[in-house]
Amino acid sequence: MNSKLRVGVVFGGRSGEHEVSLMSASTIIETLDRDKYEVVPIGITKDGEWLLSGDPLRTLKETAPADRATAPVATGREATRTLIPVVGTEVSLQQALDVVIPVLHGPYGEDGTVQGLFELAQIPYVGAGVLASAVGMDKAVMKDVFRQHGIPVVASVVVKRKAWRRQPDEVLAEIEEGIGYPCFIKPANLGSSVGISKAHHRGELPAALDKASEYDRKIVVEQAVENCREIEVSVLGNDDAMASLPGEIVPCHEFYDYAAKYIAEGSRLIIPAALPAETAREVQRLAVAAFQAVDCAGMARVDCFVTRDSGQIYVNEINTIPGFTRISMYPKLWEASGIGIGELLDRLIALAMERHEDKKASRTSYR
Repeated sequence: MNSKLRVGVVFGGRSGEHEVSLMSASTIIETLDRDKYEVVPIGITKDGEWLLSGDPLRTLKETAPADRATAPVATGREATRTLIPVVGTEVSLQQALDVVIPVLHGPYGEDGTVQGLFELAQIPYVGAGVLASAVGMDKAVMKDVFRQHGIPVVASVVVKRKAWRRQPDEVLAEIEEGIGYPCFIKPANLGSSVGISKAHHRGELPAALDKASEYDRKIVVEQAVENCREIEVSVLGNDDAMASLPGEIVPCHEFYDYAAKYIAEGSRLIIPAALPAETAREVQRLAVAAFQAVDCAGMARVDCFVTRDSGQIYVNEINTIPGFTRISMYPKLWEASGIGIGELLDRLIALAMERHEDKKASRTSYR
């Protein structure tokens, strides 16, 4: 009898962060202890097809043809925990999955959609549930929730894509009156700094809004915090979450954009961040508070700004499926805090099973 846990690792997906997902998945698949786990790679192409056989990770990296299942449906029975194709193929997961690690950064993976699928199938999964995933993905809603919990955030306005295309003069006036320059323009539902621009004056703002609107129907425009440090904290746990040592990002570009994160050389990660002890403790406290405010579970990385002159702290965002490459902040911060990447994955899987058991304790029938 196989005593190993059968772990599905789901990656790729219909997102601008598809390539980042493949990098994270490579690290996780390589790191999972084969003495404890049977690893089942599950790839999703950019057009939404699920790859359930062969070597899905290599297939997505090489964009080569492979056996492909159509979009799956969940059986909804905990005893089976399988994904089966809707029509026309014999490629499926016929054996039960004990737990799933979703490594789907961005929309259709980090936003609660695939978490809903796992909920229907009653499969334990690593990380935030449907609600926390959705709130954490939507920067506009996330900031509203943070404000309600007294968590400091920068001033921002939300612009709809239709409004920008139909009434550009009114949108520009609203931004200039409410936010001013410089400001950051972001798709509301995306990560890895995809689609983000910084506008220093009106001449740069229209192109920035156009760029962000390519990725989302909702755009967040935020007041830029000048002369600040970018501090990140990893959070681990369920109801009793804990924070790692803070780390600092020193980008090689004006801000930590996609190229600075994954392409250009020169960005530096300083772990631990050189902060006054009181500031470090407050950043950790706010990171856990942000985690709890959205009812997160398992893991998250919380990003903050700390001004150099006054030491004011602002929570920028929470990432419910943070990057998981060997150079990513989330595992590196825990490594510096005494938890290596292998142990970290063990803990995340255990937290997923714990959360699942906690949910099972709720009644699903009145009688």
